[in-house]
Amino acid sequence: MFELKSLSSDALDAARDKASQYRLLNHPFLAESICRDILEVNPDDQGALVILCLTLSDQFGVEGGATVRAAMDVVERLNGEYERAYYAGMVAERKAFSSLRRGGLAAGQVAYDWFVRAMGHFDAAAQIRPAGNDDAVLRWNTCARVMNSRPDVRPGHDDSGPSLLE
Repeated sequence: MFELKSLSSDALDAARDKASQYRLLNHPFLAESICRDILEVNPDDQGALVILCLTLSDQFGVEGGATVRAAMDVVERLNGEYERAYYAGMVAERKAFSSLRRGGLAAGQVAYDWFVRAMGHFDAAAQIRPAGNDDAVLRWNTCARVMNSRPDVRPGHDDSGPSLLE
């Protein structure tokens, strides 16, 4: 087993920039590793936590990739109530898109449930958003547009009729 080497505290900003670049270059495993190195030195580094959350959710649907629980564990470490609500929405939205990419018989129904969950988080974030920050509104609208434009993205059951158990 190899012992990991520690970053120096004066290299954290550059490492965070690298993690962001690797994420944007679609190398989430490299970005994740860098974020984890940063967090070993500064466990409360909010920038690294945000990048880690996004890079974990970039891995949804990839074999050996991250789980929703892993991403949500990171979200729970964010300091602000707005940030926790917004990034919880991002995790749910990305899980919905992952379900659509994966496809399959009930993919649209699974995606619908995740989109609805995401919209709830974005709604909560929008209620407490900082002035001039409409990111949660933009994300909510994206979810709504996908659900409005794709007939396969629909609830898995219809609550409007009588129950089969009645």
